[in-house]
Amino acid sequence: MDTVSLDHGLLRTTAPNGLVVLSEQLPGVRSAATGLYVRTASAHEHREQMGISHLLEHMVFKGTERRSAKELALELEVRGGSLDAFTGRDYTSYQAHTLDADLPLAVEILTDLSRRPLLRESDLEPERNVILEEINGVEDTPDDLVFELHAAALWPDHPYGYSILGSPDTLASLSAEALRRLHDTGYYRGNFVVAAAGNVNHDQLLTVLEREGWFEGASPEPARSAVRLSPAARGLERHEERDTAQTHIVFGTDTFPMRDPRRFALAILTNLFGGGMSSRLFQRVREELGLAYAIFAYKHFYQSSGQLGVYIGTQPSTADAAVEAIRGEYARLAREGLPAAELADGKQQLKGQVMLSLESPGARMSRLAGFVLHADEYRPLDQMLAEIDAVSSDEIAEVATEYFAPERQTVVRLGPSVSS
Repeated sequence: MDTVSLDHGLLRTTAPNGLVVLSEQLPGVRSAATGLYVRTASAHEHREQMGISHLLEHMVFKGTERRSAKELALELEVRGGSLDAFTGRDYTSYQAHTLDADLPLAVEILTDLSRRPLLRESDLEPERNVILEEINGVEDTPDDLVFELHAAALWPDHPYGYSILGSPDTLASLSAEALRRLHDTGYYRGNFVVAAAGNVNHDQLLTVLEREGWFEGASPEPARSAVRLSPAARGLERHEERDTAQTHIVFGTDTFPMRDPRRFALAILTNLFGGGMSSRLFQRVREELGLAYAIFAYKHFYQSSGQLGVYIGTQPSTADAAVEAIRGEYARLAREGLPAAELADGKQQLKGQVMLSLESPGARMSRLAGFVLHADEYRPLDQMLAEIDAVSSDEIAEVATEYFAPERQTVVRLGPSVSS
């Protein structure tokens, strides 16, 4: 196996079978965050099986070869630890946060979940019903549902536009055999990234992983490729009729993946546009015009693309005025870029966010895994901060002109019609 030092206290091992293991030693903590990330998720699904990755993530908790569902729930909790999982667009994650002494147990349980689930037919119907309730919860929460509707409008022909939860129809068609096939083809060792941060010892981590069979196999299996990215639908407007007290609106467009060097420029612009109480949108739309309680800008980065957007919840009678005000701020930023003083403030804001985000072992663990999952080069924190400082006015202007153009934004409204 090939082990290299990426930074002080940070090691990366690549096994012959393709498995990547990263760890970061954090002095002064008595905990460990451990995560198993598998490159199988909703971006790899076909429409007729929408939601299968999320259903598999649920089903592994119903029991493994060595532990019942109750034992999985209890074994870390009774020691003060926690166990969690989530399905994203490009990868699925299984995580544990424990005392440092319990890291071997955490690895063992995470291995059980990801490598040895029973996936019994008898467990499928109850868990299908659990996810249907999860879907119903989104349907009853318009400020969640509007993001699902917007993703579907922005990427109508790609899994980035699918619901990660699936739909009642697709869930009904999924069998235990389909889950086992997905597990066999997607959950192979070389498709995983293992990351740990906290009071961890890299050699101990490798020893436990070896004991659990993670280094078996001589060569990596071929990686599962995501469904080919289709063009995003830009500049569209959709209105979903719903009897709600507010109209919920999402603006958004596609951008670029995490590894793109323009990501810091986009992050600075997103913060200053709608990232907090001092942002342009908050000051204009909430403070000056009083059109909303909640308004913010956001960004997401995926393996093959990215997303920039704005959310607002407003009264139906003021929805048109809110849309006009937001479009005006989009146009101003695209036209003018940022003055030097505002750019300097934006750089400082982003650097502070980056540094504060790394205060916990869990955040450090996620950061480590992210470099590998997004095929990005590892950067020490000081280098990242230097790259933020190096963002130029020209870079800001180019990103603002391209991605904040109001005519590029696809807009989805969820709420009553204007006549009501």
